[in-house]
Amino acid sequence: MIPERSVGGLTGITGWGLYGSTKFAVEGITEALAAELAPLGIYATAVEPGFFRTDFLDASSLATTLHIIEDYAETVGKMRSLAADVNHKQPGSAIKAAQAIVRLGHAEHPPVHLPLGPDTLAMFKEKMDRFNADIETWRETIVGADHDDVKGQAAPGGAL
Repeated sequence: MIPERSVGGLTGITGWGLYGSTKFAVEGITEALAAELAPLGIYATAVEPGFFRTDFLDASSLATTLHIIEDYAETVGKMRSLAADVNHKQPGSAIKAAQAIVRLGHAEHPPVHLPLGPDTLAMFKEKMDRFNADIETWRETIVGADHDDVKGQAAPGGAL
C-alpha cells in the first residue's frame, strides 16, 4: 500500500494553491498506481486528512510572507487570519488519524481514497456538487465535442 496525504489534493483551497497543487499531482499518481498495481494484488491509497490538531498552522511549520497585498484581503488574507485563529483548535485528532492509517494498512482491500474527517468529506461533497452543476450547465458543449462520425460512441478502451 502506498499512501498520500492531504485534503488539499481533493479540492482547491484559497491561499493554499501551491501547496495543494502538489497534492493534486499525487492524487493522480495514486489513482493511476491503484489501477496499474491492482492485478498484482498491490494497493495504493490516497489518505486525505482534513484539519487535524497539530503544529501544522504555527510558525514551526507554516511560513507566511511579510508583505501583505491589500487586494487579497478578502481571499488569501482571510485564510491567513483563519489559519492563525484555528491553530491548535482543528477538529481532527492526530491520534485517531494514525489509528485509521494503521487500520488501512491491515485492510484486505483498502480503498483508493480515504478522506479523514467530516470537514474533508464536506469539502469534497461541495466540490462534487459544484462539478456536477458545471457538467449540467455545460452538458451540451461537453457531449458535443466529438467528430460527427463518432457521436455517441464510447472512446476506445473507455479512456482518454
